[in-house]
Amino acid sequence: MKDILVNAIGDQCPVPVVKAMKALGQMQEPGVLEVLVDNEVAVQNLSRFAGSKGLKAAAEKLEEKKFSVKITVDQLPEVSAQEEAPACAPDVRGNYVVAIASDTMGSGDDALGTTLMKGFIYAVSQQEQLPQAILFYNGGAKLTVEGAVSVEDLKSMEAQGVEILTCGTCLNFYGLTDKLAVGTVTNMYNIVEKLTTAAKVVRP
Repeated sequence: MKDILVNAIGDQCPVPVVKAMKALGQMQEPGVLEVLVDNEVAVQNLSRFAGSKGLKAAAEKLEEKKFSVKITVDQLPEVSAQEEAPACAPDVRGNYVVAIASDTMGSGDDALGTTLMKGFIYAVSQQEQLPQAILFYNGGAKLTVEGAVSVEDLKSMEAQGVEILTCGTCLNFYGLTDKLAVGTVTNMYNIVEKLTTAAKVVRP
């Protein structure tokens, strides 16, 4: 396994995807192709490019204006030297927010509810149109902390521009203030503002 790092910070679309295509075509063995970029739309385009090749991409926001897209190459795909890069797509975020008030989905069996919530968050991350924000409050705050099963999916959406916002009062109540692993802490005023200005609110 060989890992390759491509620095596309400062490059505008379609250059990051072109660089990724070139690096992928030069790979001689399976490994991880990591591309560094400085904007969410580049993350979205790289993720779509990976999907078009049947490859898995994991995105993460490293710091302000710095994102990492890791493309796992288990089997080398065919990449033609004459192949054109996919057209630059616009921002895929829609004018809706997701509000999550529990770490389980539905009522009944908690183990089943945990599985359903994990599946729900993953399904949201795979939508063609991502939400503007995902709000976590009450028991939902447990989903954004260290060790939570959906943290990687949330990090991927954050890198694509989705705001991941967790109620600070809720984190404090559950003793998780220092355990936040993705997104930022928010307050009830901001939660209400996000809910009232969104065209649509989705609640699992």
